[in-house]
Parts: sequence; C-alpha cells; structure tokens
Amino acid sequence: MRTGRGAWTSGGRGALTALVRCQRHSLNTLLVPLYGTLVVGALLLLPVGLGFPLLPPAAAALRRCADRQRQRTTDWTGLRVPPPAPLPRTAGELPGDEGFRRELRWAWLEPITGGLIVAVPLCLFWYGAFAVLVQPFAWREFGDGNWYAFVPVRSTATMTAALALGLAFVAAAVALAPRALARHARWSARALSAPYTTELVRRIDHLTGTRADALDVQAAELRRIERDLHDGAQARLVALGMTLERATLLLDTDPPAARALLVEVRATSERALQDLRELVHGILPPVLADRGLGDAVRSLALDSFLDVRVDNVLPPGRLPAAVESAAYFAVAELLANAAKHSGAQEVRIGLGHTDGVLRVSVADTGRGGADAADGGGLLGVHRRLLAFDGTLTLHSPPGGPTLATLEIPCASSSPKTSSSSATD
Repeated sequence: MRTGRGAWTSGGRGALTALVRCQRHSLNTLLVPLYGTLVVGALLLLPVGLGFPLLPPAAAALRRCADRQRQRTTDWTGLRVPPPAPLPRTAGELPGDEGFRRELRWAWLEPITGGLIVAVPLCLFWYGAFAVLVQPFAWREFGDGNWYAFVPVRSTATMTAALALGLAFVAAAVALAPRALARHARWSARALSAPYTTELVRRIDHLTGTRADALDVQAAELRRIERDLHDGAQARLVALGMTLERATLLLDTDPPAARALLVEVRATSERALQDLRELVHGILPPVLADRGLGDAVRSLALDSFLDVRVDNVLPPGRLPAAVESAAYFAVAELLANAAKHSGAQEVRIGLGHTDGVLRVSVADTGRGGADAADGGGLLGVHRRLLAFDGTLTLHSPPGGPTLATLEIPCASSSPKTSSSSATD
C-alpha cells in the first residue's frame, strides 16, 4: 500500500482521469441519440417498405456504438458487460430481438440517465473553473449584478471568497468523479448486458463444451496411466516373475546362480516399486493429498532448478481436492514451460483465495511469446481449467516477461477469512 505523497499523487491522478472520462461520456451522450434516431426512422419506414434495406445497417451502427460503450466500461472500471447475441440479418427479425431492443432503449435513456450521472461532477468542475479562471480577472467588468453562487462579487474580498468557493467546487468535482464513473458503469452494465436468455444459452453451450473437454482429458489420463502401467511396473513384474521361475529351477542344481537371480529379482522389484510411486505421484502427489495446495506448490518450487518464489496467502482450510489437483498440475506445467521454453531464471508464484475464487499467478522473467493457442501444455492447462469453469489469462509479449493468471471458482472448507503467508 502506498503512503505519503506518492499515494496522494496516484489517487489525485486517478480522480482527474475519472473526471476526463466523465467528460468523454457526456460528449458521447450527444452522439448516442443520433444512432437511436436512425434506427427509429428505419422502423417507421418499415410499413411502406423503405425501412427494410435501412434497418439492418442502422441496427449494426447502433450495435457498434453500444460495443464501444461496453468496451469503455470494461477498460475504465473493470466491470465486464457481456454482449448480446449477434443481430439477426433480416429487418423483419430485428424488432423481436431482445438485444436490439435493449440497445435502442439505451440509446434513448443514455442522455437522460447516464448523462445526468456524469453531469454532477462536470457541472461542479466547470462552475468552479469559471470562478478560478474568470472572476479574478473580470469581476469589475460585470458590475453590481455579479453573483457567484450565493456570493455577491463586488470587492476584492468577495472576489476572494468566490475564488475559494470555486476551488472547493473543483475539489468536490474531482472527488466525485470516480464515484460518478463507477455509477455510470453500473448503469451501462444494466442497460447493455446480454439478456438472461442469451446468457443462459451461452452457459449451456459452455458447460456442454467443458463437459466434452473434461471427458477427453479424463480419457487421455486413463490411457496415460494404462500405458505407464504396461510399459513400466507391469513389464517389470512380468520380468520379476520369469526371473523367480528361473531361480526356482536353479535353486537345487546351481545355488550361486539362483542367488544371483534373486539379487536381480530384488533390484527389479525396487524399480517396479519406484515406477508405481512415480505413477501415483503423477495421479495425486502425496504432499498435495496430505498438506494441501500451498505446500505442494512449495514442493514444486524446491524441485525446480529455477529461482522460484512462492507467495501463499491461501486461507486456513482446504479447497476441493479436484480443484487443488487441477491448480497443482497447472502450476507444474507452467513451471516446466518456464524452464524449457522461455529461458527464465526467476519465477514468482502467487496463491490466493478471495470472493469464492482461487487465484494463482505465475510470473517469469523469460523471453515471452507464449501462446495457449499453439497447443501443447498451455492448451492442456486451459482445457483442464475449463472443467471447473476456470480461466487462464496469459500475458506474454515478445521479449517477456510472462504472466499467467489462473482463476477457479471454488469454496474453501474453512469459513475463516484470515490468511497466512509463506515465502520460499
């Protein structure tokens, strides 16, 4: 947390930025009704046939305007506004599309509702700016009828009072701007979010896709286990049995040879046991089952030849076992990628759980350029998280650094909200 002058400067700069964005919103309210007017004009011309060729491009223009508003809301405040379904292609279907109707309603209400929200800090600012920039230099020219708010500006003293009041208005405007911007974002989200039915359809499609991916991942994992058993422990156990049979035949006739075969049996059994341990570790590492995600990730950090730092702020208690397993193997894959492909020397891993979401960040100092769309391990991580309705966000510009952020909705088994931190 910043303190002192640095914090004030950062906060003041953010408030001024919010004020500028309120001004941009207010100018946008002058343009939005134009799109609504075009759409209404095309709708009114439908009965005479002229509206059929005009309505689709007018609706498309309104959609682009609404999309810009959604993007601004997300970029400026972090509040995501999900878009509706694509517009119908024919003019006859457009009036029945709920997303189209929402955007048309927004186009007419934005100047009134959204415009009034951002007008509060703007009015205070410009009225205060008038006192600061005009009154000190022109108050004598205005004569005895010059009032600023409740102050009659007729002397140097009253002009100074008006100047102080104007500065207070400017300060109030700067203080209110972030709140006005946030309230405008909530209004935009309510007005422009996708209809409930659209979100429900998307949710069903998403769950259908993630279920198929989960089944594919499970099938691939079963094939891997079967292959590892066949090529590893099973093969060694077969060899062990054959060696035991040979040792049994030689036990009476050639005890030294039988003894050597039994030594070989012991070595083979140890290797088979090691194979089984490695196989079990690949399914569910013992440290993960016994001690939880935080200690399991620290174990990965200790095993890595990279300089890995773990910041664990997970609350006391345990997360669902399947979630812990998915997060563990995702971190393992990201560490492996950092070691093999990025040329990184240092990696920082952050673990946290807030608002019912497990958040894991893995940042490395490598050369960057990672892309989950290229397939490989990152795509596997993405598909593994989809099964839990989780997300993988990857920021890896050429030249680095790379930041991978995992988010998995889940609940902790502990109701406590206190957190502990550990660092390696």
